[in-house]
Amino acid sequence: MIDKKTLDQHGLTEGEYGLIVGMIGREPNLTELGIFSVMWSEHCGYKSSRIHLKKLPTEGKRVVQGPGENAGILDIGDGQVIVFKIESHNHPSYIEPYQGAATGVGGILRDIFTMGARPIAVLDSLRFGPPDDPKNRSVMEGVVSGIAGYGNSIGVPTVGGEVYFNPCYNLNPLVNVFCLGLADKDKIFYAKAEGSGNKVLYVGAKTGRDGIHGATMASAEFGKETEHKRPNVQVGDPFKEKLLLEACLEVMDRGLIVGIQDMGAAGLTCSTTEMAAKGGMGIVVDLDKVPQREAGMTPYEILLSESQERMLLVATPEKVRAVQAVFAKWDLDAPVIGEVVEGGRARISLKGEVVVDIPVDAVVNLCPAYRRPSQAPAAPVGGTALPALLLPQDYDDVFLKLLASPTIADKEWVFRQYDHMVQVNTVFLPGADAALLRIKGSKKALAMTLDGNSLYTQLDPKTGAKIAVAEACRNLACIGARPIGVTNCLNFGNPEKPEVMWQFEQAVDGLAEACRAFDIPVTGGNVSFYNDTEGLSIHPTPVLGIVGILDDIRKAVSPGFKAAGDVVVLIGENREELGGSEYLRVVHDLEAGAPPSIDLEREKRHQEFCLDAIEAGLVRSAHDLSEGGLAVALAECAFHGRKKIGCSIALEDSIRPDTLLFGETQSRILMTCRKKDLDNLRELARRKEVPARAVGETGGTEIAVEHRGRKLLRLPVEKAFQVWKDALPNFFKVRI
Repeated sequence: MIDKKTLDQHGLTEGEYGLIVGMIGREPNLTELGIFSVMWSEHCGYKSSRIHLKKLPTEGKRVVQGPGENAGILDIGDGQVIVFKIESHNHPSYIEPYQGAATGVGGILRDIFTMGARPIAVLDSLRFGPPDDPKNRSVMEGVVSGIAGYGNSIGVPTVGGEVYFNPCYNLNPLVNVFCLGLADKDKIFYAKAEGSGNKVLYVGAKTGRDGIHGATMASAEFGKETEHKRPNVQVGDPFKEKLLLEACLEVMDRGLIVGIQDMGAAGLTCSTTEMAAKGGMGIVVDLDKVPQREAGMTPYEILLSESQERMLLVATPEKVRAVQAVFAKWDLDAPVIGEVVEGGRARISLKGEVVVDIPVDAVVNLCPAYRRPSQAPAAPVGGTALPALLLPQDYDDVFLKLLASPTIADKEWVFRQYDHMVQVNTVFLPGADAALLRIKGSKKALAMTLDGNSLYTQLDPKTGAKIAVAEACRNLACIGARPIGVTNCLNFGNPEKPEVMWQFEQAVDGLAEACRAFDIPVTGGNVSFYNDTEGLSIHPTPVLGIVGILDDIRKAVSPGFKAAGDVVVLIGENREELGGSEYLRVVHDLEAGAPPSIDLEREKRHQEFCLDAIEAGLVRSAHDLSEGGLAVALAECAFHGRKKIGCSIALEDSIRPDTLLFGETQSRILMTCRKKDLDNLRELARRKEVPARAVGETGGTEIAVEHRGRKLLRLPVEKAFQVWKDALPNFFKVRI
C-alpha cells in the first residue's frame, strides 16, 4: 500500500488511489502512480470543471473539430481551415518568468502545428501586480522577454493581446497565450495511434529532467516557497522548435504519417496514452530507445519529463525510413521507440523489464469528475451600492490620471519587443481593437482578439463573463469582422473553496449564454485552477479568444481619427454606471458596486449595425468604449490616427459628469463618418433600432468635451498622448 504522504506528493486522494487499484487490478508501482498523478491532475483531467464545461455550445456549421483535440478547427471556405487554441502558463511564469512564458509560447505553437497547420499569429493576455512593485516589474520583464525571445526566434508574429494590472496578481501572474494557424482542409492530422503494427517514432529534443510534475504543480496552490519548484519549469529552445515545426509539416504534407501528438503537459506519458486511447488501441514502448540528455534517468523521470520541443509520431512500417530521412534533413533524430498494438494497454519497458502495464482508457478517459461544493459569498463582493462620491474638481487632472493608469496606458513598451510583422500578413499593428491578418491569395482576412475584465467578474461572475464575450465580439465588429468561433482560458482560484467554485459555475453560465447569443461555438480552451498563493485567490479571470472573418480586407476599419472635419457619432446610450470602472479604482481607490449591465440582444443589434455600416462604406473609424469610458476612447481615437487629431464634443445627457466621461456602460461604439454620409448612417441606425447620435467633430489640437454648455475637458492631444505614452516605460527606468 502506498502511504498517504506519497499520495499527497502526487496530488491524489485515497479515494482516487482506490479507483486506480480497482481499474488496474493491483497496487500500482511508483512509475504507474506518477502517470495517474499527472493524467488525473486538474491541469490534464479537468476533474473539477468537466461537468460545467458541458454547458458551452460546441457545434456550428463551420466546426470541423471541437473540444477534445490539441486545438479547435473552423472551416473558412476555399478549402482552408483555421486551427486555434489558448493555453495558460501561469505558475511556471511566476517561478521562472522567462522560461515559463517562453515554453508557454512553444507549447501552444506545437498544439497548432501538430494538427497540420502553420502557425501565423500569437496573441497573449498578461496579468501582473502593479508595476510600482520591483518584484512585479521583474516578473513582467521576464515574461515579456520570454514571449519575445521564443516567438521572434521561431518566426511567428505576436500581433496583439492585452495587459492588465491588479494587486490580486502580485503573487500569481497570469500568462495566457493564444495561437492561430492556417491549413488545407484535406490535410488535417489528429492525435490517434491507429493500425496494429504501426511504428511509434520519437522526434525532436532529447529528454531531460526538466519539467517533471509540471502538470501536477499547475494543479496546486503555491505556498511561501517557490524556489524548490524551479525544476518543474521546462526550458525552451525556439531554434529546435523551428526545425521540428518544418519537419513535422513536411511529413504531414507528404502523407508519411498516420498520427501525431505533442509531448505537452505530462510529456511522453500523455502522448503515448492519449494517442492509444483515441485510436482505441494499445501501445508498447521501449524507454531504452528514448533519446536522453542526462545519464541514469529512471522510468518515472523519462515518462513524466516535460522537456520541450518533442513530438510522437505514428507511421506505417514501410514509411518509417522516409519519415526519418525528412527529420535527418532538418538535423533531427526520429528513432522508433515502440509500436501500436491491440489490447488497449500501455506496456512500457526499460532494460528488458516491464515497468508500466496499465489500461490506457483508465488513464485518459476515466479520471473522476467532481461536482465540488459551491456557495455564493455571504455578501456581494463589491457591495450592492456605491458610497456617495464627490465630483472631481478638475476633470483634466482625472483624465490624465486614467491615461497614466498602467491598465489603460500605451503598451508599446511590451509589444515593441515582439516581431509582429514577420510572415508579412499583419495588417494592423498591436493596439487596434483587434488583430487583422491577410490571407495570402485571398481578399478575405482573419481577425482575432483577446478580452476579459477580471474586476467585473469578481464583482459579478456571470455578468463579467458575458461582458468578456460581448466586448471581444465588439472589438471584431469595430474593424469590420464577424465572429465565427471562440476559445477560452478560464483562470480561477482553488476549486476546493466553495466561493471559487460558485464563481466558476456562474462564469461558465455567463459564457454559455453569451456564446449562444452571438452564435459562436467554443472549439476548446483551457481551465487554470489553483491560482492561489499563500491562501489568496486571484480575481476570477475568464479570457476569451474570439476569431472573426472579414470578407473584403479593403473594407477594414481602424480606431484612429482619419481627418479633420469628420462627424463623431456615438452608438449606444450613456447610463449612470460606475461600478467596477477603472475610474472608480484609480481615482477613488474602490473595487466596488455592480459592473455595467449587459443586454446581449441590444449588444448584438449594435454590432450588426456597425458591421453593416462598415460594409456600406459609411464608417471612417470605429472604436469600442471599455476601460476609462468615453473620455479614454476619444483619446485613443486621437492617438491612433496617422496624425494626432483632436475633437470637440458636446453632450446633453442627464447624468453625472464623471459617469458621462469615465463610466463603462456597455454596447457603445465611437464612430466617425464624412458629413455627407451622416444622414445615411442615421437612417441605417433607425432601421436597425440602434441609438446613434452625432456628438461632435474631429479637428484641432485638443480633446474638448462640453456637458450642457459647461467645459469638462480641454486638453492638448500632445500632452495627453505623452502621459499615456510614457506611463508604462517610466516604471522600468533605472531608479536610484
